[in-house]
Amino acid sequence: MSRPAQQYFAGQPGSARRPGLARVLLPGLHLELLTDSGVFSPRRLDPGTRLLLDVAPAPPPAGDLLDLGCGYGPLALVMAARSPGATAWAVDVNARARELARANAARAGLANVRVAGPGDPALPGRFAAMWSNPPIRIGKEPLHALLARWLARLAPGGQAHLVVQRHLGADSLQRWLDSSGWPAERVAARAGYRVLRVHAAGPDREAGPGPGGPR
Repeated sequence: MSRPAQQYFAGQPGSARRPGLARVLLPGLHLELLTDSGVFSPRRLDPGTRLLLDVAPAPPPAGDLLDLGCGYGPLALVMAARSPGATAWAVDVNARARELARANAARAGLANVRVAGPGDPALPGRFAAMWSNPPIRIGKEPLHALLARWLARLAPGGQAHLVVQRHLGADSLQRWLDSSGWPAERVAARAGYRVLRVHAAGPDREAGPGPGGPR
């Protein structure tokens, strides 16, 4: 088996199709999402994403919102449903994930979702908020480059909410964010997961983009 071809952060997953469903049940919102093999957590909504959905504040009511590494779209769709006056951008390097996110947005009737690859020229230069369950397993250096690239696009005053497993480096990631100019604080923890709230870089530091693309 070619491991990179099977990873959820591959551009073109090589695994055989195994369609499924995942459900998102939140107060006032019920989503039934199409899933498939070759994408992140295809059999159910993973507990980290669930924790992020439980504790993240309401997204800004207007502007451009980012779901970095969208998978089949749960974070982007919830942002779009909670903020119908905003545009939720679902960004992923995985073509199969993007296909599913588009289908799920259409099934949910959410016309304010835009699905894009990381290099799409239509992507806005600034985002009012970012939610992400980032692809930790790509490795520390690629992950740092990925986050640097996208956190640099937070609008002044914007915030990112990231969920990371403790045993996969949530605490060291928080230290790296702080030392790199993005103040970060832990706002929730459950079942081994941490949610970090990350603030946009201050005006005295202009973060430069790094290489790499999101899940």
